[in-house]
Amino acid sequence: MSWLKANLLVITFLLVLELVSQIPRDTSYTVQSTVKKVAKYYTDLKVEGVLPSHPYSVETRSSIEYKNLGYRTLTANMFLPKGEGRKPAVLLIHGGGWRAGAPDLMTPLAEQVAAAGYVVLVPEYRLSLEARYPAGKDDLIDAIEWLKNQSSKFQVDTTKIAVMGCSAGGQLAALIGTTYPVQAIIDVDGVLAFKHPDSQEGEVASQWLGGTYEEIPNVWEEASALTHVDATTPPTLFLASKYPRFLAGREEFMRVLQNSDIHTEVYFMEDAPHSFWLLTPWFEPTVERTLEFLNKTLKAVK
Repeated sequence: MSWLKANLLVITFLLVLELVSQIPRDTSYTVQSTVKKVAKYYTDLKVEGVLPSHPYSVETRSSIEYKNLGYRTLTANMFLPKGEGRKPAVLLIHGGGWRAGAPDLMTPLAEQVAAAGYVVLVPEYRLSLEARYPAGKDDLIDAIEWLKNQSSKFQVDTTKIAVMGCSAGGQLAALIGTTYPVQAIIDVDGVLAFKHPDSQEGEVASQWLGGTYEEIPNVWEEASALTHVDATTPPTLFLASKYPRFLAGREEFMRVLQNSDIHTEVYFMEDAPHSFWLLTPWFEPTVERTLEFLNKTLKAVK
C-alpha cells in the first residue's frame, strides 16, 4: 500500500470517528432510572430491576454487526439456545421513547426467551436524535433480513419469526408486523395509533416522526400499526400496564383480527407501571405470557 493510500485511510477513519462521536445520545433511560422513578409510587412492593441471569443453556454473542451505514455500523446482541436443529426466532426491540434506550435493556428478557428454545436477536436501531422515521423501522427490517440470511449459521427456522417490542419498541414491533411478513407480534405497552382519543403522544413522537400531526398527518398515520392491520396480520399478543394511552388503538386493532379469525390476546398486568418488563414483580408474568403465546403461535405450528 502506498504512503498516500495509507494516509487517506487514516484520515477517513478519523473522520468517521469524529462523525460518530457527534451523534447525540440520550442515556437517561436505564433500569436504574426506572427503579428510582417507579419505586416511590409502590412503597408496599419490593420493586427491583431485573438483572441478567446468564442461563447455562444459552450462548450469548454481543455486538454483532448487522448493517453498515457508511459512517457507522449497527450491531445486535444474539441469544442462542444450545441444542441441535433449527429453531424459531424472535426479534426483540428495546424502548425509550424513540430517542433513548439500548439493546442491553432487553438482556434479562432475551435470556429467558432463548432458554425456552428461541433464537433471540436484540438490535440497536437509529433513534430520533440521529435519524427520523422511517430510518429506525428500516434498520429493524434489515435486522430481520440479516437474520434470515444467517439462518444456516445460527440454525434459525425462517418460517417461524416473531417480532416483539416494549414501549416504543412495541410500537415498532406492531408496525413491522403489519407491514412485513412475520409469524407473530408481541406488543408490550406500545402505541398502535399515534393520533387517537386514548393517545397522549406529542413532542417525543413529533421528534421521531419529523413534525407534529398538524404538519405531517400522513406520516403519523403511516407510522401507526392500526392503519395497516388487516386479514394478513399475524397472531398478536398485547401486554398492558395500567395506562391505556400506551396501547392506544388496541381495541380497534384486536377487533380487526377477531373479525378475520386471527388469534389475538391481551393480558393486563395488575396495577403495573410503564416499563414493568424491566422490574420485579412484573418480570416473571411478562416472561410467562410471552412464552405461552410464542409456544402456541410458533412452536405449535408444523
